[in-house]
Amino acid sequence: MSNTSEVFDTVAIVVDWLDACRQGRLPDLLELYDDDATVDCCEGGRFEGRCALRAYWTLKLLDQGPGAFEIKAVVPETSGVCLEYRAYGGQPFRMRFRFNSAGKIAHTTCDPLVGKGGALA
Repeated sequence: MSNTSEVFDTVAIVVDWLDACRQGRLPDLLELYDDDATVDCCEGGRFEGRCALRAYWTLKLLDQGPGAFEIKAVVPETSGVCLEYRAYGGQPFRMRFRFNSAGKIAHTTCDPLVGKGGALA
């Protein structure tokens, strides 16, 4: 019996996440998440499970404007990936992704990312 574990390219998964967001591909976006995933949104709210994530992302993807989901930085971390990007409306955010052993997104948190004068920090 083999005791190997599959290694996932978590940065590539985050890039796929960005592509799905940019292109409004909700089914592809949801496929990147674990069925029991949690999104903690800095704008208020915790969304748990496939149905809640579908409702959350449906509204977010409808509200995106030009330049939404523009990458500023993608940084691997010990426990996942940190992404700095411009969201819908051009607001800068930092999102942290955590993954399960199957390479699915298990948890994300986001925080606004502003420095002096509202510029990206």
